[in-house]
Amino acid sequence: MQNIPSVDLRDFLSDDPKRKQKFVNEIGSAFEDIGFVALKGHFLNDQLVDELYGEIRNFFALPLETKHSYEIPGIGGQRGYVSFGTEHAKGRKEGDLKEFWHFGQYVSEDSKYASEYPENVEVKELPRFNVVGKEAYQMLEKTGVYVLRALALHLGLDEFYFDQYTKDGNSILRPIHYPPITSEPANAIRAAAHGDINLITLLMGAQGKGLQVQNHNGEWIDAIAEQDELVINVGDMLSRHTNNKLKSTIHQVVNPPRELWGTSRYSIPFFMHPVSDMKLDCLENCIDAENPKKFEDITAGAYLYERLVDLGLIKK
Repeated sequence: MQNIPSVDLRDFLSDDPKRKQKFVNEIGSAFEDIGFVALKGHFLNDQLVDELYGEIRNFFALPLETKHSYEIPGIGGQRGYVSFGTEHAKGRKEGDLKEFWHFGQYVSEDSKYASEYPENVEVKELPRFNVVGKEAYQMLEKTGVYVLRALALHLGLDEFYFDQYTKDGNSILRPIHYPPITSEPANAIRAAAHGDINLITLLMGAQGKGLQVQNHNGEWIDAIAEQDELVINVGDMLSRHTNNKLKSTIHQVVNPPRELWGTSRYSIPFFMHPVSDMKLDCLENCIDAENPKKFEDITAGAYLYERLVDLGLIKK
């Protein structure tokens, strides 16, 4: 991984306290500095990854009419298909050059959040699509739980502080297809510069050039992961909750060189969200004389709604 630190979750999971603390120190330092790491030792295996990419390619290759039948009105794009150019970065009018799908949380019927979340959408044409998507969702969520436990320790909190908020959290798995570019884009790129909304994002598919991260000097750095790595970054909710101690970093997906315009790109971010009633108030131990409180109090649900309006997914 070039210019972005690489960490290994197996250090945190080991029985050796020194290895565990090493992971806490490394990921905490990286998230205070640039807000991104590459992570080895996660819970996705090669077979699951290969099958997931196969199912995603099959879905996006379906006829446009079929895909549009899975676009559900009135839910802000939170489940099912979202068509090409619908989403745009905050402050921009040009739609991003992408189409995507959303898998959401799988809650039990007796969960207090069961009525809050839309149902996941079943793709009739692909019998394995939803099965594989659910398994990948749960393995990424499991990985994210341990990452947040490490961050809790780094912040001086109880190790399991975030567990209460991520259980049944409003997390989203988003397989993205950036189709081949067929003509000169007018001020649009595959994903314009933005920060993520959520606590942390776990990204599959950063193995080729395209994803760029902006460092504190305003320079864009290519974020290219090894084959067995996820790229993990801080989202705005976590940055807000930690009074910007952990940095939510601006990033973008740029268009490929002209000679590669005819190729598709696929990436699969898992946006780890808390439950909607989590208070994102700045943590007291992240506020001091040098770092006064930077953000107003707000719940995760209210903040998410504001941001979905900004992205054009919810029309006011």
